[in-house]
Amino acid sequence: MSSFGQIFRVTTFGESHCKAVGCIVEGCPPGMQLTETDIQPQLTRRRPGQSNLTTPRDEKDQVVIQSGTEFGITLGTPIGMFVPNQDHRPKDYTETDFYPRPSHADWTYLRKYGVKASSGGGRSSARETIGRVAAGAIAEKYLREAYGVEIVAFVSSVGRVEMPFIEQMRTGNPDPGFLDWLNQVSREQVDADTVRCPDANVSEAMRDEIIRAKDASDSIGGTVTCVIRRVPIGLGEPCFDKLEAKLAHAMLSIPATKGFEIGSGFPGTTMNGSVHNDPFVMRTRPDGTTSLGTSTNYSGGIQGGISNGENIYFRVAFKPPATISQAQTTSKYDGEGGTLSARGRHDPCVVPRATPIVEAMAALVVMDAVLIQNSRAMAGSLLPANPEKNPLMYGQ
Repeated sequence: MSSFGQIFRVTTFGESHCKAVGCIVEGCPPGMQLTETDIQPQLTRRRPGQSNLTTPRDEKDQVVIQSGTEFGITLGTPIGMFVPNQDHRPKDYTETDFYPRPSHADWTYLRKYGVKASSGGGRSSARETIGRVAAGAIAEKYLREAYGVEIVAFVSSVGRVEMPFIEQMRTGNPDPGFLDWLNQVSREQVDADTVRCPDANVSEAMRDEIIRAKDASDSIGGTVTCVIRRVPIGLGEPCFDKLEAKLAHAMLSIPATKGFEIGSGFPGTTMNGSVHNDPFVMRTRPDGTTSLGTSTNYSGGIQGGISNGENIYFRVAFKPPATISQAQTTSKYDGEGGTLSARGRHDPCVVPRATPIVEAMAALVVMDAVLIQNSRAMAGSLLPANPEKNPLMYGQ
């Protein structure tokens, strides 16, 4: 469906080439300062036409808050947000009336609904993610102000060009310095390069990979890595709504995604338990409190489906964009063979623009988990105090 979340619930609307796209956000706590200036920066990071590495479609993606706030303060009622489509060209897609584009959703949408959007992929277009990013900016603001949560995503690979930590993890020799680096990396560092890779040693090679694909009227895939810092301990719902399961659901709902791994991920399967286990140590948290932490973080900040207070980090795989300008031998809807030469304006690689989308979906997951956990804690706090300490707590 088009809704995500239980308490903090987001519903997106709009197609790639209709009049507008946007979302409705339910469950936002009242009393938070919120204006368009809180939301626009992330939409600007997502917008097309940012550089020669992205689609030339020129959309400003200016958001308008239509409901749910008054005098710049959230009311606790549904927040409606609206972004007009201005540079849409539906006539660029007339060939899809005859040909389903290879690896696109034209064929599956038609078989599922008996009808499909005539241009731009409709709801399967990445333009649908505008509503997610707008909603994610609201969730992120609350998490930052209430808990100090920080979310940073960055491009970690393009094609076969990858940041060193990927190869190190794959060969079973993870660099502990990478986990320390995750504590420091910032969006300013990420945005310093149009590829959105904060490693200057590999970003140039990534850019070359994207340009090569673009010049060949082709496309290429890549991965985005995300870290969530200062996550409260105890988020996540056993058994089916484990926090990593919700993150996987969120990330794999983003268009063009094909893989998700958290913490050590698939390379962790090559390690022995004696290496992979995260020993506990006492440490001081950013808020000054002292509690157990882990000396390593192969778990990726989640154990038993519940956040343990360490950084949550994961990686998302994006396939090469399906729509390319190269002529492709394929079939029409009736099965007759032919050649499709697609038009339109498309990203040769989606990962530079996908970083704020990954951040937004991460914020939506954590925000919903926070509200669920707080509702449980509040309900428990209303019970009469137990004069005797629960003998089941802390192994006593």
